[in-house]
Amino acid sequence: MKGGGGYFYGLKMRQLSLFFIVFVCASIVVWNWEKTPRLTTLLPPHDQTLHIFPDELKREREHVTEVKQDFKEDKPVVNILPPSLSTNTASLNTRQDESPTTHENHHESNAIIEKSISEGDDDSKPFKPQLIASVTSHTTESAVTEEHIDTPMTNVEKQACNLGKGKWIPADNRPLYSGFGCKQWLSGMWACRLTQRTDFGYEKLKWQPKDCKIDDFTGPEFLKRMQDKTLAFVGDSLGRQQFQSLMCMVTGGEEMPDVEDVGTEYGLIKAEGSTRPDGWAYRFPTTNTTILYYWSASLCDIQPVDPTNHATDYAMHLDRPPAFLQHFLHKINVLVLNTGHHWNRGKLNANKWIMYVNGKPNTNRKIADIGGAKNFTIYSVVRWVNSELPKYPGLKAFLRSISPRHFFNGEWNTGGTCDSTTPGTLEVVQEESSDPVAAGAVKGTEVKLLDITGLSLVREEGHISRYSMRAAPGTQDCLHWCLPGVPDTWNEILFAQI
Repeated sequence: MKGGGGYFYGLKMRQLSLFFIVFVCASIVVWNWEKTPRLTTLLPPHDQTLHIFPDELKREREHVTEVKQDFKEDKPVVNILPPSLSTNTASLNTRQDESPTTHENHHESNAIIEKSISEGDDDSKPFKPQLIASVTSHTTESAVTEEHIDTPMTNVEKQACNLGKGKWIPADNRPLYSGFGCKQWLSGMWACRLTQRTDFGYEKLKWQPKDCKIDDFTGPEFLKRMQDKTLAFVGDSLGRQQFQSLMCMVTGGEEMPDVEDVGTEYGLIKAEGSTRPDGWAYRFPTTNTTILYYWSASLCDIQPVDPTNHATDYAMHLDRPPAFLQHFLHKINVLVLNTGHHWNRGKLNANKWIMYVNGKPNTNRKIADIGGAKNFTIYSVVRWVNSELPKYPGLKAFLRSISPRHFFNGEWNTGGTCDSTTPGTLEVVQEESSDPVAAGAVKGTEVKLLDITGLSLVREEGHISRYSMRAAPGTQDCLHWCLPGVPDTWNEILFAQI
């Protein structure tokens, strides 16, 4: 009995020792888990509800890699397999002069009723990505779904300073121009100071990148950096907002009669029957600095199928850059491209745009998908611009990431609203771009990413919303931004890189 008791006692002690060792090891693992950022990022975020476009981003991410590899291998463009995803890039129809280009004159027109066709999942489906700190409900075109939570987005190429990561801080020196002024450059529909809006806190926030400092923007310093140079925005109405924002920033919102309209030098003239030209170009004579905007909502070349027929369809050449860039790239020193919100069936059908690849109607079913066509085009135009850069050593080219839209409780045509007067959060913490398509397209090229998606995503209160100059009830504009406002920061980040 005595010997048996000693054996039992020894066995019990060994079990207790083993238990103690396991307990200590587990405690160390838990302690390191809590203290290590790389591990804690794997934990599910708390209480984050983000409603975004119903893109299937997991498949998009996989196909982005496939498209990029095909470009690297220089395969014939017809064989490139672009991202295949269903994209709902629904657009807004709140402003008549922001409607899509007409098939007669290829200009913006108030004659076309914009329609949105939903081609993805239910956009009311919530998800919880680790994008930003303390996010409330937002919408962005480059979607993230629940199945993408644990998969990192396409990385932005490493830079000395990640300008897209940081926080919004109050600043007494904001805004950079008056919302009551700048009438020489700013469209009245975007000047929220001229509407019934009474809250203007959105004007007083400044973007501060994390771990780096950028120079404060001033008009004279911008003109000095851009002496004898031309900056061109080529894109959709959000590109036009960035253009108008920059004109107001450079002039301080003041009238400048000596600024010259040089649109004719770039073919920017108002065609017969159109409401406006395809763009504008202005030159500051003191420094010979030109700032221009060209309307190209899709960033591809669009030509009439039958130039002799007034009712012709238009060939949408997905593998060709806009004719404007082909003709005038040699005159540009800084180029900023953007596209995104016009990629939906409603706009293509209204404009009678037919997808073409390799000079003939597209037969690739994956490219025929709206999301696939959009991504295919973005990669194509970036590849073309990159191939042109060696010819123009002084040219700096940027692809601006998508500007997010914020529709709550519906879409633009189903009662969606954006009435918030406070931002969703003030900090963006992720290292990667919130627009993986744009980030993937520029990766490995000399074209730079102007990454504005994440910092704009948290600024839901900065949109036009329900306000208008005539106070007429109608659809809310949760796509375009009040000016002064968020697009000013896009230009500050651009200024930091030129």
